[in-house]
Amino acid sequence: MMKIKNVTDQAFRRYGKIIEGIDFSPLLKELDYIKDTETVEYVASYQPLEDMELASVIREHCFGSMDIEIGYCVGKNNQLNALEYHRSSEINLAAKDMILLLGFQGDIDEEYHYDTKKVEAFFVPAGTAVELYASTLHFAPCGLKENDYAFKTAVVLPYGTNFAKKEDHPILNEEEKLYYARNKWLIAHPDGGQDGAFLGLVGENITLEDQYEIL
Repeated sequence: MMKIKNVTDQAFRRYGKIIEGIDFSPLLKELDYIKDTETVEYVASYQPLEDMELASVIREHCFGSMDIEIGYCVGKNNQLNALEYHRSSEINLAAKDMILLLGFQGDIDEEYHYDTKKVEAFFVPAGTAVELYASTLHFAPCGLKENDYAFKTAVVLPYGTNFAKKEDHPILNEEEKLYYARNKWLIAHPDGGQDGAFLGLVGENITLEDQYEIL
């Protein structure tokens, strides 16, 4: 049976932290208007979220006044499929209970492969905002079985992240083979369906089992 830790667990501190001191309820209310989908849909920059007064609070207190984008990820998912990282932290605000499958960048080997046995699973209750550090490997969240694996989360990143990369981007080192979009380095599983991505995840394409336990 898969064991899933809570983000309040000490083990999560390697990957990120719960954000405190900010009232995210206006953002949660706006997320209610975003339609649920059967497949995973990610929008990097969504103006109705970015136009909220709360956006300036997040920009000032979470990103040191850097320009940010606020988007969302929604759909149904119960598989790992890939892992990505950025040169910056990312904020996820769970509008529904969700599970994050996380890894540590330092565990990528010299050939840029990553063993999925090292992935840890964390439960994020609805209404909780977490910061994922730049060194944290992550991808689309998973939903809970009792919710038919549906999830919805806001995603906050420095502006331009996940936008299309320049077509003439030069290749200067081995890590560049992971470079998938602006400020996005991606390692995919052969069964993950990520077109054009470096297939560096080895081991099982982790799938939430019918039976799992949230600790």
